[in-house]
Amino acid sequence: MRAIQITEFGGPEVLTVADLPEPSAGPGHLLIDVSRAGVNYADTHQAENSYLQESTLPMVPGGEVVGVADGRRVVALTGTGGYAERAVAPEALAWDVPDAIDDVTALGMIIQGASAWVLLRRCVHLAAGESVVVHAAAGGVGSLAVQLAKAWGAGRVIATASSEEKRALARDLGADVAIDATEPDLEDALVDANGGKRVDVVLEMTGGSVTDRSLRALAPFGRLAFYGMASREEPAAVRPATLLAHSTTIAGMWLPHVFQLPGDVMRTALDELFGLAAAGRLRVVAGGEYALTDARRAHEDLRARRTTGKLVLDPSR
Repeated sequence: MRAIQITEFGGPEVLTVADLPEPSAGPGHLLIDVSRAGVNYADTHQAENSYLQESTLPMVPGGEVVGVADGRRVVALTGTGGYAERAVAPEALAWDVPDAIDDVTALGMIIQGASAWVLLRRCVHLAAGESVVVHAAAGGVGSLAVQLAKAWGAGRVIATASSEEKRALARDLGADVAIDATEPDLEDALVDANGGKRVDVVLEMTGGSVTDRSLRALAPFGRLAFYGMASREEPAAVRPATLLAHSTTIAGMWLPHVFQLPGDVMRTALDELFGLAAAGRLRVVAGGEYALTDARRAHEDLRARRTTGKLVLDPSR
Protein backbone atom coordinates (compact mmCIF):
# COMPACT_ATOMS: atom_id res chain seq x y z
CA MET A 1 0.00 0.00 0.00
CA ARG A 2 1.34 3.44 -0.92
CA ALA A 3 1.40 5.97 1.87
CA ILE A 4 3.25 9.02 3.12
CA GLN A 5 5.45 8.17 6.09
CA ILE A 6 7.34 10.35 8.56
CA THR A 7 10.37 8.81 10.29
CA GLU A 8 11.80 12.03 11.72
CA PHE A 9 10.14 15.27 12.77
CA GLY A 10 10.58 18.43 10.74
CA GLY A 11 9.17 20.48 7.90
CA PRO A 12 7.70 19.33 4.58
CA GLU A 13 10.98 17.62 3.70
CA VAL A 14 10.22 14.76 6.15
CA LEU A 15 7.18 13.58 4.16
CA THR A 16 8.30 10.60 2.08
CA VAL A 17 6.47 8.09 -0.10
CA ALA A 18 6.64 4.54 1.27
CA ASP A 19 5.24 1.09 0.53
CA LEU A 20 3.63 -0.07 3.79
CA PRO A 21 1.54 -3.03 4.92
CA GLU A 22 -2.19 -2.49 4.62
CA PRO A 23 -3.78 -1.54 7.96
CA SER A 24 -6.35 -3.83 9.55
CA ALA A 25 -9.59 -2.75 11.17
CA GLY A 26 -10.28 -4.18 14.60
CA PRO A 27 -13.63 -4.28 16.41
CA GLY A 28 -15.49 -0.99 16.21
CA HIS A 29 -13.35 0.27 13.32
CA LEU A 30 -13.73 0.60 9.55
CA LEU A 31 -11.20 -0.07 6.80
CA ILE A 32 -11.70 2.69 4.23
CA ASP A 33 -10.63 2.65 0.59
CA VAL A 34 -9.54 6.28 0.43
CA SER A 35 -10.67 8.32 -2.56
CA ARG A 36 -9.34 11.62 -1.16
CA ALA A 37 -7.42 12.61 1.97
CA GLY A 38 -7.74 16.09 3.40
CA VAL A 39 -4.76 18.33 4.11
CA ASN A 40 -5.02 20.64 7.11
CA TYR A 41 -2.71 23.12 8.79
CA ALA A 42 -2.74 20.84 11.83
CA ASP A 43 -0.91 18.26 9.70
CA THR A 44 2.09 20.59 9.48
CA HIS A 45 2.19 20.74 13.28
CA GLN A 46 1.84 16.96 13.40
CA ALA A 47 4.87 16.59 11.13
CA GLU A 48 7.08 18.76 13.34
CA ASN A 49 5.59 17.41 16.61
CA SER A 50 4.30 20.82 17.70
CA TYR A 51 0.63 19.82 17.81
CA LEU A 52 -1.58 19.76 20.91
CA GLN A 53 -1.41 15.96 20.87
CA GLU A 54 2.14 14.57 20.80
CA SER A 55 3.07 12.59 17.69
CA THR A 56 4.96 9.30 17.67
CA LEU A 57 7.24 7.86 14.99
CA PRO A 58 7.08 6.32 12.48
CA MET A 59 3.83 7.92 11.46
CA VAL A 60 1.52 8.23 8.48
CA PRO A 61 0.04 11.75 8.81
CA GLY A 62 -3.45 12.83 7.87
CA GLY A 63 -6.52 13.10 10.07
CA GLU A 64 -9.43 12.98 7.60
CA VAL A 65 -10.44 10.86 4.63
CA VAL A 66 -13.39 10.23 2.38
CA GLY A 67 -13.94 6.91 0.66
CA VAL A 68 -15.82 3.62 0.77
CA ALA A 69 -16.12 1.23 3.72
CA ASP A 70 -18.40 -1.81 3.78
CA GLY A 71 -20.20 -0.51 0.71
CA ARG A 72 -20.92 2.90 2.31
CA ARG A 73 -19.50 6.21 1.19
CA VAL A 74 -18.18 7.83 4.36
CA VAL A 75 -16.14 10.76 5.55
CA ALA A 76 -14.11 9.97 8.65
CA LEU A 77 -11.65 11.27 11.20
CA THR A 78 -8.63 9.01 11.47
CA GLY A 79 -6.31 10.89 13.83
CA THR A 80 -3.35 9.69 11.78
CA GLY A 81 -2.97 7.41 8.78
CA GLY A 82 -4.99 9.42 6.27
CA TYR A 83 -2.25 10.02 3.69
CA ALA A 84 -2.58 6.51 2.26
CA GLU A 85 -4.52 4.33 -0.16
CA ARG A 86 -6.38 2.74 2.77
CA ALA A 87 -6.99 4.00 6.27
CA VAL A 88 -8.70 2.88 9.47
CA ALA A 89 -11.18 4.99 11.44
CA PRO A 90 -13.39 4.33 14.46
CA GLU A 91 -16.98 3.68 13.40
CA ALA A 92 -18.07 6.44 15.79
CA LEU A 93 -15.97 8.95 13.84
CA ALA A 94 -17.30 8.05 10.39
CA TRP A 95 -20.39 9.65 8.88
CA ASP A 96 -22.34 8.76 5.75
CA VAL A 97 -21.99 11.26 2.91
CA PRO A 98 -25.15 12.25 0.98
CA ASP A 99 -25.06 11.62 -2.78
CA ALA A 100 -25.33 15.37 -3.44
CA ILE A 101 -22.03 16.04 -1.63
CA ASP A 102 -18.76 15.58 -3.55
CA ASP A 103 -15.48 14.41 -2.01
CA VAL A 104 -13.93 17.86 -1.60
CA THR A 105 -17.07 19.25 0.02
CA ALA A 106 -17.27 16.27 2.40
CA LEU A 107 -13.66 16.74 3.47
CA GLY A 108 -14.08 20.49 3.74
CA MET A 109 -16.93 20.04 6.19
CA ILE A 110 -15.63 17.39 8.57
CA ILE A 111 -12.86 19.45 10.21
CA GLN A 112 -12.91 22.94 8.73
CA GLY A 113 -16.66 23.27 8.35
CA ALA A 114 -17.30 21.73 11.76
CA SER A 115 -14.66 24.04 13.27
CA ALA A 116 -16.37 27.11 11.80
CA TRP A 117 -19.74 25.81 13.04
CA VAL A 118 -18.45 25.22 16.60
CA LEU A 119 -16.58 28.53 16.71
CA LEU A 120 -19.67 30.53 15.78
CA ARG A 121 -22.33 28.46 17.51
CA ARG A 122 -20.63 27.45 20.77
CA CYS A 123 -17.47 29.54 21.31
CA VAL A 124 -18.62 33.07 20.48
CA HIS A 125 -22.41 32.42 20.47
CA LEU A 126 -22.94 34.68 17.47
CA ALA A 127 -26.10 36.78 17.70
CA ALA A 128 -27.93 38.27 14.74
CA GLY A 129 -26.70 41.73 13.85
CA GLU A 130 -23.25 41.37 15.41
CA SER A 131 -20.07 42.22 13.53
CA VAL A 132 -17.62 39.38 12.88
CA VAL A 133 -13.93 39.55 11.92
CA VAL A 134 -12.63 36.43 10.18
CA HIS A 135 -8.85 36.31 9.91
CA ALA A 136 -7.36 34.12 7.16
CA ALA A 137 -10.73 34.40 5.46
CA ALA A 138 -9.61 32.65 2.27
CA GLY A 139 -8.45 29.56 4.16
CA GLY A 140 -10.40 26.38 4.80
CA VAL A 141 -12.03 27.40 8.10
CA GLY A 142 -12.15 31.12 7.29
CA SER A 143 -13.90 30.74 3.94
CA LEU A 144 -16.65 28.67 5.55
CA ALA A 145 -16.90 30.92 8.62
CA VAL A 146 -17.52 33.94 6.37
CA GLN A 147 -20.42 32.16 4.69
CA LEU A 148 -21.90 30.77 7.92
CA ALA A 149 -21.74 34.15 9.65
CA LYS A 150 -23.72 35.69 6.79
CA ALA A 151 -26.18 32.79 6.68
CA TRP A 152 -26.80 33.16 10.41
CA GLY A 153 -27.50 36.89 10.31
CA ALA A 154 -24.23 38.64 11.16
CA GLY A 155 -24.58 42.38 10.80
CA ARG A 156 -21.20 42.92 9.17
CA VAL A 157 -18.54 40.38 8.19
CA ILE A 158 -15.00 41.76 7.98
CA ALA A 159 -12.44 39.50 6.33
CA THR A 160 -8.67 39.72 6.43
CA ALA A 161 -6.35 38.10 3.91
CA SER A 162 -2.80 38.55 2.68
CA SER A 163 -3.38 39.23 -1.03
CA GLU A 164 -5.92 41.04 -3.18
CA GLU A 165 -6.84 37.74 -4.83
CA LYS A 166 -7.70 36.25 -1.44
CA ARG A 167 -9.57 39.36 -0.37
CA ALA A 168 -11.61 39.23 -3.58
CA LEU A 169 -12.48 35.61 -2.80
CA ALA A 170 -13.63 36.58 0.70
CA ARG A 171 -15.89 39.29 -0.72
CA ASP A 172 -17.26 36.82 -3.26
CA LEU A 173 -18.13 34.47 -0.39
CA GLY A 174 -20.14 37.18 1.33
CA ALA A 175 -17.74 39.33 3.36
CA ASP A 176 -18.93 42.94 3.49
CA VAL A 177 -15.36 44.21 3.42
CA ALA A 178 -11.91 42.61 3.17
CA ILE A 179 -8.72 44.24 4.43
CA ASP A 180 -5.02 43.48 4.18
CA ALA A 181 -3.93 41.11 6.95
CA THR A 182 -0.54 42.86 7.06
CA GLU A 183 -2.07 46.30 7.67
CA PRO A 184 0.29 47.95 10.20
CA ASP A 185 -2.61 49.72 11.94
CA LEU A 186 -4.79 46.63 12.06
CA GLU A 187 -6.79 47.76 15.09
CA ASP A 188 -7.82 51.01 13.39
CA ALA A 189 -8.45 49.22 10.10
CA LEU A 190 -10.87 46.79 11.75
CA VAL A 191 -12.75 49.60 13.49
CA ASP A 192 -12.89 51.63 10.26
CA ALA A 193 -14.18 48.57 8.39
CA ASN A 194 -16.99 48.36 10.93
CA GLY A 195 -18.14 51.91 10.30
CA GLY A 196 -16.07 53.41 13.11
CA LYS A 197 -17.39 51.04 15.79
CA ARG A 198 -15.47 48.36 17.67
CA VAL A 199 -16.21 44.81 16.56
CA ASP A 200 -18.18 42.14 18.43
CA VAL A 201 -16.49 38.89 17.38
CA VAL A 202 -13.05 37.86 16.08
CA LEU A 203 -12.11 34.40 14.81
CA GLU A 204 -8.32 34.13 15.08
CA MET A 205 -5.75 31.54 13.99
CA THR A 206 -2.55 33.59 13.64
CA GLY A 207 -1.37 34.59 17.11
CA GLY A 208 1.26 37.16 18.04
CA SER A 209 0.61 40.77 17.14
CA VAL A 210 -2.51 39.93 15.13
CA THR A 211 -4.14 38.70 18.33
CA ASP A 212 -2.99 41.74 20.30
CA ARG A 213 -4.34 44.22 17.76
CA SER A 214 -7.58 42.27 17.32
CA LEU A 215 -8.20 42.34 21.06
CA ARG A 216 -7.80 46.12 21.06
CA ALA A 217 -10.48 46.38 18.35
CA LEU A 218 -13.12 44.49 20.35
CA ALA A 219 -16.21 46.24 21.71
CA PRO A 220 -17.28 45.76 25.34
CA PHE A 221 -18.35 42.14 25.80
CA GLY A 222 -16.61 41.26 22.55
CA ARG A 223 -15.39 37.71 22.03
CA LEU A 224 -12.23 36.37 20.39
CA ALA A 225 -11.95 32.65 19.62
CA PHE A 226 -8.66 30.93 18.81
CA TYR A 227 -8.54 27.91 16.55
CA GLY A 228 -4.82 27.96 15.69
CA MET A 229 -1.47 29.69 16.07
CA ALA A 230 -0.07 29.76 12.54
CA SER A 231 2.66 32.28 13.37
CA ARG A 232 3.88 30.12 16.29
CA GLU A 233 4.08 33.45 18.22
CA GLU A 234 2.45 34.04 21.60
CA PRO A 235 0.31 37.19 21.96
CA ALA A 236 1.45 39.71 24.57
CA ALA A 237 -1.86 41.32 25.49
CA VAL A 238 -3.73 38.37 26.96
CA ARG A 239 -3.72 39.58 30.59
CA PRO A 240 -6.53 39.93 33.15
CA ALA A 241 -6.33 43.74 33.10
CA THR A 242 -6.73 43.72 29.32
CA LEU A 243 -9.79 41.51 29.56
CA LEU A 244 -11.38 43.62 32.28
CA ALA A 245 -10.83 46.86 30.36
CA HIS A 246 -13.51 45.95 27.81
CA SER A 247 -15.24 42.93 29.41
CA THR A 248 -13.53 40.75 26.83
CA THR A 249 -13.95 36.99 26.44
CA ILE A 250 -11.24 34.81 24.91
CA ALA A 251 -12.02 31.24 23.90
CA GLY A 252 -9.95 28.41 22.50
CA MET A 253 -11.30 25.61 20.33
CA TRP A 254 -9.78 22.21 19.54
CA LEU A 255 -12.25 20.08 17.61
CA PRO A 256 -11.54 16.73 19.37
CA HIS A 257 -13.06 18.17 22.55
CA VAL A 258 -16.43 18.24 20.76
CA PHE A 259 -16.62 14.47 21.19
CA GLN A 260 -16.70 14.87 24.96
CA LEU A 261 -19.93 16.87 24.80
CA PRO A 262 -23.31 15.23 25.41
CA GLY A 263 -25.22 14.37 22.27
CA ASP A 264 -23.79 13.94 18.78
CA VAL A 265 -22.63 17.51 18.15
CA MET A 266 -20.72 16.49 15.02
CA ARG A 267 -23.80 14.83 13.53
CA THR A 268 -25.81 17.98 14.25
CA ALA A 269 -23.11 20.16 12.68
CA LEU A 270 -22.65 17.97 9.60
CA ASP A 271 -26.39 17.65 9.01
CA GLU A 272 -26.69 21.45 8.95
CA LEU A 273 -23.53 21.95 6.90
CA PHE A 274 -24.42 19.29 4.30
CA GLY A 275 -27.94 20.71 4.11
CA LEU A 276 -26.68 24.23 3.45
CA ALA A 277 -24.24 22.90 0.84
CA ALA A 278 -26.91 20.84 -0.93
CA ALA A 279 -29.14 23.93 -1.03
CA GLY A 280 -26.37 26.01 -2.61
CA ARG A 281 -26.00 28.30 0.42
CA LEU A 282 -22.57 27.08 1.48
CA ARG A 283 -19.64 26.04 -0.67
CA VAL A 284 -16.25 24.58 0.03
CA VAL A 285 -13.59 26.40 -1.96
CA ALA A 286 -11.55 23.78 -3.79
CA GLY A 287 -8.01 24.86 -2.99
CA GLY A 288 -6.12 22.30 -5.02
CA GLU A 289 -5.78 18.57 -5.55
CA TYR A 290 -2.32 17.03 -5.21
CA ALA A 291 -1.10 13.56 -6.01
CA LEU A 292 -0.19 11.55 -2.91
CA THR A 293 3.39 11.72 -4.13
CA ASP A 294 3.17 15.54 -3.99
CA ALA A 295 2.23 15.70 -0.30
CA ARG A 296 5.47 17.54 0.45
CA ARG A 297 4.57 20.28 -2.04
CA ALA A 298 1.08 20.55 -0.53
CA HIS A 299 2.63 21.25 2.90
CA GLU A 300 5.08 23.74 1.38
CA ASP A 301 2.27 25.63 -0.33
CA LEU A 302 0.12 25.60 2.81
CA ARG A 303 2.87 26.86 5.09
CA ALA A 304 3.84 29.57 2.59
CA ARG A 305 0.19 30.76 2.48
CA ARG A 306 0.02 30.21 -1.24
CA THR A 307 -3.28 28.32 -0.95
CA THR A 308 -6.96 29.06 -0.53
CA GLY A 309 -9.79 26.80 0.54
CA LYS A 310 -9.60 23.02 0.87
CA LEU A 311 -6.52 21.02 -0.14
CA VAL A 312 -6.80 17.30 -0.84
CA LEU A 313 -4.52 14.41 -1.80
CA ASP A 314 -5.44 11.80 -4.43
CA PRO A 315 -4.02 8.42 -3.28
CA SER A 316 -4.39 6.95 -6.75
CA ARG A 317 -1.62 9.21 -8.06
